[in-house]
Amino acid sequence: MQLSVHFEGSDDGGKKSGPVTVGWFLNTKKASIVYFPPERVRSAEMNKSHAKSASRCPAVINMESRYFMVRCPFDLNLEFIRDKDGRPAMRNLNGDKSGIRANKMREKLHIAAEHEWRYPGVPTLQLELPYVFIADEPVYASQVSPFMHHTKTPLPGTIFGGRFPINVWPRPLMWAFEWHDLDRPLKINRGDPLFYVTFETTPQDRSVVCVETEVTPELTDYMEMISGAVNYVNQTFSLFEAAEERRPNTLVKPIKRRAAD
Repeated sequence: MQLSVHFEGSDDGGKKSGPVTVGWFLNTKKASIVYFPPERVRSAEMNKSHAKSASRCPAVINMESRYFMVRCPFDLNLEFIRDKDGRPAMRNLNGDKSGIRANKMREKLHIAAEHEWRYPGVPTLQLELPYVFIADEPVYASQVSPFMHHTKTPLPGTIFGGRFPINVWPRPLMWAFEWHDLDRPLKINRGDPLFYVTFETTPQDRSVVCVETEVTPELTDYMEMISGAVNYVNQTFSLFEAAEERRPNTLVKPIKRRAAD
């Protein structure tokens, strides 16, 4: 079994062709109906009446096809505050009209410990999500801001993600936000773009097909093996080789949906 996570120096004679299959699943069934499936990014306005329209540009089409969007699962309308002891906290501005209960909000969304913030005075929010992406060949995933979608009210900070090999290190994604303008609320409605995920393949010109995959016992066992490693070591990337050695050959098993009547 060879599932190298390195792209550099690959043998040209062994290049694969055709689309790369990336599987996705939710690592929890509880309330999973509220989470939107990932969807390929498409131009909001598909003006194809003119030959020179951007909607017809191969470069634009190619770039958009490589990004998959994840939508926000519930309404967020938050104000940054400090409690009576000076500790960072949040207030739900929707109050009693909020669609999500306060206890569920606290389970999913929290502020990182102040000493872990990347910049002094800039809180880091973390929203736990159940999305996991997996592949059976070398694929790197990058989580980025939804920069191709316009919002009437810009967010009061910046989204930051990361890049990692999903073929050996599948893990639930977390939406992370750095709150720069503390005088402005953080507001994202359910269904609004939350972030994009883009996938790097080898060779780089291969297209990506993103499908929902079954959570097999083999996949569950593998996820359990790498789960929580960040709590024990600082550099989890150093564990990639060990994870690769224990990885089953096949983890992606697309779900076959029954055709609509």
